[in-house]
Amino acid sequence: MKPTHILAGVALAALAATPALAERFEYRVLTQSRDIGHYIVDTQGRNVAVDYDYKQNGRGPTLKESLKLDGAGFPLQWTITGRTTFGNPVNESFRWSPRGAEWRDLAGPGRIAGANAPRFYIGQNSSPLDVSMLAKALLADDDRSFSVAPAGTARLTERDRSSFDGPQGKIEVITYELSGLSLNPTYITLDTKGELFAVASANFIVARKGYEKMADEPLRALAEKLASDRFAQLQKEGAHKYEGLVRIRNVRVFDPVSGERSGASDVYMLANRITSIQPAQDKAMPGVTEIDGQGGTLVPGLYEMHAHLGQEDALMNVLAGITSVRDMGNNNAVLDVLVGRIVRGEVAGPRVTRSAFVEGKSPFSSQTGTLVSSEAEAIEAVRWGAVRGYHQAKLYNSMDPAWAPAVVKEAHRLGLRVAGHVPAFSSADAMIGAGFDEITHVNQLMLGWVLNPGEDTRTLFRFTAMRRFDTIDLNSPKVRTTLDMMVARGTAHEPTIAIYELGLTALDAQPNPGALDYIAHMPPSEQRQLKQALFGTDTPQQRAQYIAAYAKIMETLREMHRRGILLIPGTDLGGGFTYHRELELFGQLGMTPSQVLRRGTLDMAKYLGQDQQLGSIERGKLADFFLVPGDPTKDLKAIKRIAMVVKNGTVYFPDEIYPKLGIKPFAFVPKVTTGK
Repeated sequence: MKPTHILAGVALAALAATPALAERFEYRVLTQSRDIGHYIVDTQGRNVAVDYDYKQNGRGPTLKESLKLDGAGFPLQWTITGRTTFGNPVNESFRWSPRGAEWRDLAGPGRIAGANAPRFYIGQNSSPLDVSMLAKALLADDDRSFSVAPAGTARLTERDRSSFDGPQGKIEVITYELSGLSLNPTYITLDTKGELFAVASANFIVARKGYEKMADEPLRALAEKLASDRFAQLQKEGAHKYEGLVRIRNVRVFDPVSGERSGASDVYMLANRITSIQPAQDKAMPGVTEIDGQGGTLVPGLYEMHAHLGQEDALMNVLAGITSVRDMGNNNAVLDVLVGRIVRGEVAGPRVTRSAFVEGKSPFSSQTGTLVSSEAEAIEAVRWGAVRGYHQAKLYNSMDPAWAPAVVKEAHRLGLRVAGHVPAFSSADAMIGAGFDEITHVNQLMLGWVLNPGEDTRTLFRFTAMRRFDTIDLNSPKVRTTLDMMVARGTAHEPTIAIYELGLTALDAQPNPGALDYIAHMPPSEQRQLKQALFGTDTPQQRAQYIAAYAKIMETLREMHRRGILLIPGTDLGGGFTYHRELELFGQLGMTPSQVLRRGTLDMAKYLGQDQQLGSIERGKLADFFLVPGDPTKDLKAIKRIAMVVKNGTVYFPDEIYPKLGIKPFAFVPKVTTGK
């Protein structure tokens, strides 16, 4: 193996020894086949300038990059400025010299000393430039692998070849898997000169202008398939399906009704059903597979109630004990495929309850779900979801609020519940009055108490306006009116607390508060992402206002809980480890650990009409539960150390799978004895 700097030197000498005097590449950004922005790379001699800007759902990154290359094409200086998707200011830099590599990003400064320091840098908040330059250099390396700054070893593996006809003629392209940089690989497509053609995922693509429409669907489908193949392999390696009767020995079963744990018990399952729960016994049973629970607690599978499920989230949710999710809006065709693979056992994933996402057309529309331009189209979108067995309709920001009463009426007629955001220029009171069964996100509920007429919540303003929350008087008539309506009508609320704790209180260069218990287990690249603010501020006063706003949010939710308004746990952040934090935050609202566990299990099964099969560990119910070493009825943090998850009778040991994702184990792998 050659030293890294020599490998990189060979690569760039071969591919970019003489930087072009002038070269410009323009790319379009598409999500679900809708054009939402641009990525432009302009090279003038040894200087490279990047303009990267796209907006989806009223938000997205706005970035400028500037690079200076040496004579062989190595990056010597690199700056990234602009704003992240949620408006956090970016002022990132990288510099290389014979003394070493040094950088500064929102996670803080870093340095690797010496001439052997990595020549390539992976941005914390960057355009596709970093991965495209890296992939080009890796092409000329014998091993197609070398280290990068700040950390990690990048690997490039060819996965597919294809071609596309366009304004510049037919272009032959090769798709590669670029791995070693984060939990999941990047799928990047280069032309035969090593220049970027596209970067794609299941719902998103950055593709060369003029070719974007023809490349969109096939390259996204390819990226989805490659990712699926990877998760299918993880499923083959990590999913245990035991034949015959299985006994999980020496466990204490959490009962969400009583809030107590049982005495030492053995839980039996056959195929995907719980068959019996009996007092623990030491005697081995011939012909029975035995799993030693080591005195730990068996907890019913959790419900993540605000998912936008993808393959990566599907696996991470199961490993976190989340065996059921409510999907709040997605690319329906992509989710159809994923759900089918989960049901067939090809990939790991939770049970999925689906929502018909209905959004109005506007310059700020979310590109998820169905876009409508009239009340009739909105009603038809609800009907579309109803005939496909969707549980509810979710209405969104750009929908005309005047349509809400008719849309809700039709949804209820068809047996669907209605949840969602408060459409722009309306209020939570109006949507509750229109018949919403549930208001989604605590800011959507509270903004009606602070907005002025005409203020537009389809943009980032729905986040920045939260700085006004500290002025809210919970005893004021407007607040009492809203909460009284919710109590009278039985309107539920899904606050997604964790996203606001992150957005309003997380600080650059510090681990975000929800990640403190797991950040040290994550790969370096993930740790870096967990050390930056979400919502940007320009002054200390603004940050103080955000922190005060978060305190007011928690005060409001405590009052809602006191009044008996049903609060629903969901993250809108992918679930997984963040869902554990969401439950912890519910514990700050006046709930005991047992009450929180009930809320995340049996209460949600009842809310979705699934409690006859799920939500508790009982004879005859589906085998969805997880094992933790400690007692979560005393300390809720115990659910963060999961030793085993059973979903539909399939057994997973997270600590077998986590190392394959670069995650350090949390608990232990139970001993399994196959009966003879």
